[in-house]
Amino acid sequence: MQVPVYNAEGQIIKQIELDESIFRVPMNQAVVHQALVAQRANARLGTASTKTRGKVSGSTRKLYRQKHTGRARVGGIRSPTRRGGGIVFGPHPRSYRQRLPKKMRRLALRCLLSAKVADGELKVINSLGLVQPKTKEMRRILEALGAQSSTLLVTAEADANVYKSARNLEKVKTLPADLLNVADLLSHRALVMTIDAVRRVEGIWGEKRLEGATSDTN
Repeated sequence: MQVPVYNAEGQIIKQIELDESIFRVPMNQAVVHQALVAQRANARLGTASTKTRGKVSGSTRKLYRQKHTGRARVGGIRSPTRRGGGIVFGPHPRSYRQRLPKKMRRLALRCLLSAKVADGELKVINSLGLVQPKTKEMRRILEALGAQSSTLLVTAEADANVYKSARNLEKVKTLPADLLNVADLLSHRALVMTIDAVRRVEGIWGEKRLEGATSDTN
């Protein structure tokens, strides 16, 4: 499967071949949904904490005697029914982590990358060519590619110039290929990748790499 490669002016300069084991996979909505839920759950800190009546500071003495006062009976000052008292069913530190099999994570990424190609939302650029951070130049490049808003920009390695040039652009996020994930692919419409980023993705999640690793171990 071939896709066009654009230059910084938005002109098609050549075609490149994509690994069909990554960029031509049928959509599996159940796996994508499960991967998204797991990623969001794993991002939760789970550090919210409240004090029960046993942890709130204060005396345990009964405020006044039980009978013959003409008032409702009460217990200690740390009672949950009193202001400043303990919390009955409040949150406590816990882990929200969900384990997702490696094959399912890879399949979810492949499904979304394939969907970007099928919908015409993947733009491959030969090189960004930013020698210094410049937001105006980054905006011009994205407009030339037809990716003015809601764009995920993926490079082969972390690039400080690309990051600084795009960080002030609304709805534009930059990522190195190693950190490509389900949530960012779903939350951005356009996907702009350099040629090196495409090859990096194929090297990480492609079946050819996995077959090579298997043959080496045998």
